[in-house]
Amino acid sequence: MPKKPPRRKPHRNRRGLFLGAVLGAVVGYFAGRALGNPAMGIVLGMLVGSALLYRVNPGPWNRP
Repeated sequence: MPKKPPRRKPHRNRRGLFLGAVLGAVVGYFAGRALGNPAMGIVLGMLVGSALLYRVNPGPWNRP
């Protein structure tokens, strides 16, 4: 019976969290400014950007 390959952990990292917060805040500021409330756009942009980029890992799977 063939062996199953080990399961890999999903990408999760602090770098993606930080990058998502910064990029989300910038995009959210301009989106919120267009809608009339830049502060709320920044907060929502940070949350959405962080949630999306938290799972993105810029490096390879097999880092030492």
